[in-house]
Amino acid sequence: FLTNCIEALSEDVKSSLKVLSCFGSSAEIAFIKTLERSLHLQTNLLRNLDSAVKEGLFEKKDDRYHFTHDRFQEAAYNMMNFLDRRNCHFDYGMALAPLAEREEDAFILLTAANQLDLAGPGAVREESQNVIVANLNLRAGKKAMEMS
Repeated sequence: FLTNCIEALSEDVKSSLKVLSCFGSSAEIAFIKTLERSLHLQTNLLRNLDSAVKEGLFEKKDDRYHFTHDRFQEAAYNMMNFLDRRNCHFDYGMALAPLAEREEDAFILLTAANQLDLAGPGAVREESQNVIVANLNLRAGKKAMEMS
């Protein structure tokens, strides 16, 4: 039933739900705008999420978008096969990595590291990416220790 609800949506809206499902059950609007810029998406995430709100799959509250139920998030996430999910997590982490380098935003740093960790070592395509992943994880670990 849940997958059918998502399948009935336009390709752009489905694509946006899949992107957001990789980041959990909710996301702040500011972060979604950051994703749009960092990922160079061909689609407008916010407009598509507004469509999902109209369909009852998302709600918009206090500058955040939330899946209305965790099962909708799971269904959107599981519409991608394992390799697609792995590649998406890796691409999202690598797209956020330069931003994490430039800014002192702990959320972006930890999110980028988390995405790369979810992708796993099998997602690395070039040897040089190992250094980026290792450095980002080191910085994220230090930041997590600072925050605890």
